[in-house]
Amino acid sequence: MTIKSTINADLTHFNTLGLPVIAPRLIEVFSVDDLFKLSRENFFEKEKPFILGGGSNILFRKALTRPVLKISISGIRVQEEDDNHVWIESGAGENWHNLVSWAVDRHYGGIENLALIPGTVGAAPIQNIGAYGVELEQVFESLEYFDLQDYLVKSFESENCEFGYRDSIFKRKLKGKVIITTVTLRLQKKNHVPNISYQALKSYLDERNIINPSIRQVFGAVIAIRQSKLPDPAMIGNAGSFFKNPVINQSAFQLLKEKYPDMPAYPLDHGQVKIPAGWLIEKAGWKGRRVGNVGTYDNQALVIVNHGGATGDEVYRHAVRIQKSVRKNFGIGLEPEVNIVE
Repeated sequence: MTIKSTINADLTHFNTLGLPVIAPRLIEVFSVDDLFKLSRENFFEKEKPFILGGGSNILFRKALTRPVLKISISGIRVQEEDDNHVWIESGAGENWHNLVSWAVDRHYGGIENLALIPGTVGAAPIQNIGAYGVELEQVFESLEYFDLQDYLVKSFESENCEFGYRDSIFKRKLKGKVIITTVTLRLQKKNHVPNISYQALKSYLDERNIINPSIRQVFGAVIAIRQSKLPDPAMIGNAGSFFKNPVINQSAFQLLKEKYPDMPAYPLDHGQVKIPAGWLIEKAGWKGRRVGNVGTYDNQALVIVNHGGATGDEVYRHAVRIQKSVRKNFGIGLEPEVNIVE
């Protein structure tokens, strides 16, 4: 497939918030060769494009002034395997949930907890996606990327990626400087013990008397839980979890716990404590609340939704209102998980 180009492109269907943002040009590439071709045309130097994956973790605040480059490199293959493990290489443009389904169908374990996370495979390491007790870095092996400084294809192992909580080197030092082209994960072929430590997942399985769940049972449970809490972007525009769960120190947590005894928390290393952002937002009175065309989802306060006709700036202002309210009530700053594009 050759490079596809559209002038004055409507990005409504290229961002899961469903915002009607116009880009002066949309270029879609399907291979690394396409990237080399664009580099020979000096496209990257002249145009400084915005790189777009699945559009699931993006807030376009206003119309764009530069072209958008959509990465649609597809393909899933077994790169290597031994008795216990299999190394899976996926194109960056593959839908993440489709990759999870592909692995579950083959009884490969390790990413079943990450079902239904929206977006592409290429975006997964950028965000270090995680859910229900599992994070990408636990199964991540390596990736290849197209370097926008010298137009060469290079690779990174896990230690190069500087993974953190919903964070990586690609959100910081290498932001806008590389294009991820393929991702390789190491999954288990046998003796895989699914992670069911996350309370919501454990409760769901316990209620159904599933003691030693299979990979597919965990996969199905995660899908059911997510569908009960999170809106389908095809039905109502949203970008999933809008904010990161904040991390505070133990002394700050103890002070808040005295005031809010029911505050849930998850202990981390070095005396740090993670507080669910959704709980803070709900307690601050935002769950199910609507302002104009934008609101906070009825079933999950962590999700900001477009009820129809919203602009990027409306969504942004709603997020800021929530941040101010949570800081006023709890003294905690909420950091967006969504990438805000000005």
